[in-house]
Amino acid sequence: MIRRLGAAIVLNILLAGSVVPNETDPHFSILGFEDLEGWAEDDHAAALTVFKNTCADLDEPDWSSLCALAFDAKDARQFFELFFRPLLITDGKDPLFTGYFEPELDGSPVPTPRYRHPVYRMPSEARETRPWLTREEILTSGVMSGRGLEIAWVDDPVELFFLQVQGSGRIRYPDGRVIRVGYGGANGHNYRSIGQELVRRGTYQAHQVSAEVIKNWVRRNPVEGEALLFHNKSYVFFREVSQVPADMGPLGAMNRSITPMRTIAVDPAYTPLGAPVWIEKDGADPLRRLMIAQDTGSAIKGAQRADVFFGTGDAAGQAAGRIKDPGRMVVLMPIQRAYAFLPEAMQ
Repeated sequence: MIRRLGAAIVLNILLAGSVVPNETDPHFSILGFEDLEGWAEDDHAAALTVFKNTCADLDEPDWSSLCALAFDAKDARQFFELFFRPLLITDGKDPLFTGYFEPELDGSPVPTPRYRHPVYRMPSEARETRPWLTREEILTSGVMSGRGLEIAWVDDPVELFFLQVQGSGRIRYPDGRVIRVGYGGANGHNYRSIGQELVRRGTYQAHQVSAEVIKNWVRRNPVEGEALLFHNKSYVFFREVSQVPADMGPLGAMNRSITPMRTIAVDPAYTPLGAPVWIEKDGADPLRRLMIAQDTGSAIKGAQRADVFFGTGDAAGQAAGRIKDPGRMVVLMPIQRAYAFLPEAMQ
């Protein structure tokens, strides 16, 4: 699961605190497609293609029927307008859009003096005991040693930390080979923001914090930096997913490849995975686009909270890192399902 679980340069995930989904009762309202700013100008066919990548995994009858119709649709915009209704879901919290990406690390299939930081598979006892050991205990107690749980070794523990924040990535070996790793589980401890901790200590102000700022601070202060990383007790394990072709995106929460600038990570407590979502992201680079909710993230909490997938590599990471914007997201629901959320339908 990507991201979710993370971003090597995603300011939001670095600063966001946890949110309780039911802290405020959600409010639902039906909109018209004419209420969606920029709807007519979008590439609906591109969105339909991404929708078809995962809609077969939606097993409720109304979604299954729409998925079958999607493969026969000749006019993508007409398909969405005919069979869906825009549902605005709010929970009293400010809307927030951020970005995430798939990082690429330098690594090796065997440990060397340079490549000495292991990327671990999840041990069986971590699945059975919740929560399991903390990040510090996992890395300092020797509990992982000699068990063959290493997928690869990388050269930078800070980049490895942010790979865990992202939840997936690529590892490039010295001979040019590349493997892909995806989310394989976690130790059960809540994510704690190290960016927020630096702000709490007075080291930086909130507007100064970014992943690069944090990385540089940790590298300049190796002892304190290690302790800072241990502040986040959450630890993410991986699995190798190199069967995913290099020209396709990493696997998302639906165990399907995700698509740059058409996939978002959402809070499934409010937005069904696989659903189309119209986003109106403001900020320096406004975005009006039909996306598909195909991913989740430990820091993505709330009805108006989404993480936009920007792609793979440094350029995608830099673009993702600039996003921390307000706006609005509207879920496209099958018609009867949409109206079932209205108060009169619940009486």
